[in-house]
Amino acid sequence: MSYRCRLYLISPPVISDADTFADTLLDALGGGDVACFQLRLKDETGTPADDEHIIRVGERIIPLLQERDVAVLINDRPDLAKALGADGVHIGQTDTPLPAARELLGEDAIIGVTCHDSRHLGMLAGEAGADYVAFGAFHATPTKTPPTMADPALLTWWQEMTELPCVAIGGITPENAAPLIDAGADFIAASSGVWRWKEGQRLAVEHLNRLMDAHAERLRNTPETTPRS
Repeated sequence: MSYRCRLYLISPPVISDADTFADTLLDALGGGDVACFQLRLKDETGTPADDEHIIRVGERIIPLLQERDVAVLINDRPDLAKALGADGVHIGQTDTPLPAARELLGEDAIIGVTCHDSRHLGMLAGEAGADYVAFGAFHATPTKTPPTMADPALLTWWQEMTELPCVAIGGITPENAAPLIDAGADFIAASSGVWRWKEGQRLAVEHLNRLMDAHAERLRNTPETTPRS
């Protein structure tokens, strides 16, 4: 049985200095497995950084991530994802439509879609060719004001109904992640829960990976459980 939840790391909403953050990022990656990194430079009102700054930060950190086999996605902007050589894009319900993002980035790109707390939006995203869907928020978060709050039961339902991976997002920390991992999230997205973790970002990543390892071990030792491969 190969199913194991993995960490989906989201950047801090503000990165003032790309070189300083690169050092912080490398420290975080030293804590354990990170499947994906989303560059999301927006303040809590949703106002994005200017393109020049996003490109500057992206050019500094994307090679560091990709050489460590961490997939890099750009928030909202398939055009910047293409320009930066990122692995894909994460889009919201009011951003570039998925078909247009796919046309620009190609079939090999990773495209994820925010689906809030909606099974219907998740199914529509899957039918349109999304590579994963993101549900949330599951907890209050300092990085944004979420339009919806989701119940962990949504992750369990999704896991039972479809093969399409789901990401749990919104206010997730090492202290509150376990129920979402147990509910069936394929990926746990974390931003402030890592960058602002009281013990430091490396230990936050390490702690989250221990939770995921423990869940995978429980699955292996439960004969009646048939997790998604």
